[in-house]
Amino acid sequence: MLNRILLATLLMMVSGLASAQLNVVASTSNMGMLAETVGGEHVSVRVLAPPDRDAHYLEVRPNMMVALRRADLVVSVGAELEVGWLPLAIERSNNPRLNPGRSGYFEAGAQVDRLDEGAPADRSLGDVHPTGNPHVYMDPLRMADVAEALAERMAELDGDNADSFRRNAAAFRDQAESAVERWREEADGAPGVVLFHEDAKYLLELLGVPELGYLEPVPGVPPTASHLQSLVRGLDGREGVIIYSGYHSSRGPDFVAGELGWNTVVLPTNVEVGGSAEDYFALLDRWVSAISRLGS
Repeated sequence: MLNRILLATLLMMVSGLASAQLNVVASTSNMGMLAETVGGEHVSVRVLAPPDRDAHYLEVRPNMMVALRRADLVVSVGAELEVGWLPLAIERSNNPRLNPGRSGYFEAGAQVDRLDEGAPADRSLGDVHPTGNPHVYMDPLRMADVAEALAERMAELDGDNADSFRRNAAAFRDQAESAVERWREEADGAPGVVLFHEDAKYLLELLGVPELGYLEPVPGVPPTASHLQSLVRGLDGREGVIIYSGYHSSRGPDFVAGELGWNTVVLPTNVEVGGSAEDYFALLDRWVSAISRLGS
């Protein structure tokens, strides 16, 4: 009887180990989407920044530190996007596995070339990132590179499921390449876009669509009357569309659109928490549609 109990206990322990998941904390919902896409059933993912908040400017909260304390891996956008809160949250979590340079710390931006690398760290130029534009998640081909790098990191932490991670990353790349081919055809000839922030700059470059300007006079600084009037003067007589996120004020976009007779479109740059790869590509579909059809 005792031997049977010991055997049953051993089998339960082995089963528990076999079904153990990597505990992943993602800084944003797009990073959470990618972690779930690559990790599949072998990961459990918690997202820190909801998609309706600007991830530049979050405050460190106790629930962040609790989540990070239990994590095997933190997946961030990087390139200083979360510099105002994530390093402090990691420090206060007392989880040395997540420190930069350790296997539990992963930055998407560090896996790819970034636009605007080497910008001067001059606060008079606004909220600039000397390591480059951090919004790499708006380019699905760069995200495919990130997915493959993330698969290798997960394989390092969970070698038993390495093949699964790599297959999932390869499938994501196939989706991205197919979607980009279609989007480039759809956006061909689009006259251009005015953005609130430089968050969709990667997508415009990917599609070959002109960036006509930004409502922020410099990154992170709210629109000023003089800057908006300058935008209007420079774009008078041209076609385009204004796209901005829901957490941005509508006053600047509405003024410029009214003066130019353009449409405005409010679109998120991140999927909902728990969103899938299909949700991510559907979101970018909406962006491409707005760009191509001038928001109509």
